[in-house]
Amino acid sequence: MTKRMILLAAMLATTASPALARDQWTKAQAHAWYARQPWLIGANYTPATAINQFEMWQAETFDPATIDKELGLAQSIGMNTMRVFLHNMLWEQDPEGLKKRMNQFLEIAARHKIRTLFVLFDSCWDPNPVAGPQRPPIPGVHNSGWMQAPGAARLKDESQYVKFQGYVKDVVGTFAKDDRVLGWDLWNEPNNDGGGNYVRTPDKKAYVARLLPQVFDWAASVDPTQPLTAGLWIGDTWDRMETLDAVEKTQVTRSDVLTFHDYSWPETFEKRAKQMLSYGRPVINTEYMARGNGSTFDGTLPVAKRMNIGMMNWGFVDGKTQTRLPWDSWKKPYTMEPPTIWFHEVFRADGTPYRQAETDLIRRLAQSPKGVVPAAK
Repeated sequence: MTKRMILLAAMLATTASPALARDQWTKAQAHAWYARQPWLIGANYTPATAINQFEMWQAETFDPATIDKELGLAQSIGMNTMRVFLHNMLWEQDPEGLKKRMNQFLEIAARHKIRTLFVLFDSCWDPNPVAGPQRPPIPGVHNSGWMQAPGAARLKDESQYVKFQGYVKDVVGTFAKDDRVLGWDLWNEPNNDGGGNYVRTPDKKAYVARLLPQVFDWAASVDPTQPLTAGLWIGDTWDRMETLDAVEKTQVTRSDVLTFHDYSWPETFEKRAKQMLSYGRPVINTEYMARGNGSTFDGTLPVAKRMNIGMMNWGFVDGKTQTRLPWDSWKKPYTMEPPTIWFHEVFRADGTPYRQAETDLIRRLAQSPKGVVPAAK
């Protein structure tokens, strides 16, 4: 065995040991943290000028002017948090530059009274991420440039894991005591097979099941004051541990605060929310709102407000991600005629609301006390 392999094996063995990590928050600690927060309301945020995580964060395309303008829109309707995706390859190519730009983003967000939930890894869309200049959007297709992290090749190559360890520890450790950071969403939809028209990664779930606990250990080892989480997104029996797969069991048993996704009708949202609350921890919904799928602001937000569940919808300003278009655009691109109803997004490219009644509702709910749904004016 070479010296490099011996070193790598030792580091992996060390980082896999939960004894080196801070403990999962107790339920009491989690509720104490949640009690200090306002009712969390916000969006999953990518500036309109970026097609994906790389265009958002790379030095050549980082766009603080657009970020400032768009977070100003968020503040104007009462939003107080944004969920923002990073990528391990951004750190690998320019760790100091990434952290500098993260700090700049946090400065801009703080000016608008917005805190950030950072996402470190993601199992959705293109499994073959490439850094540098990104391809243009595919006409008429939803989220056509989004990249998985770490990506199929790196996920299957355990020699890369020491880099993942460095990425997690450095990024989380740098901002571990930063009040501008709401929390750390360690892996978006980790057991998702990818979506779109991409080739699926064989045995992907098995690789993620082995890696995700290590990601929790690495993040916890730098003792962040913010909560760690990774959210459930599929299934109907989340409150029955015996029905969860290995990935989902890690998500439930290691998260300080529980998170979930729901893009369905309000009745389904409430059912899933109750299942998540059954574990006795605070619950935040980190993805919802797909109008054509039955998930809407006016249907779901009042339910969540009554249940004191934080909410972050997918999409914000219409732009290069093209997520105003529905998921089925991967099968039938909307190149000739756009859909009548936008799937995601809150604002048009010019900064006007897609639907004024929606932004009025968000503002009204954001301004009312926790658990209180004010009557419509």
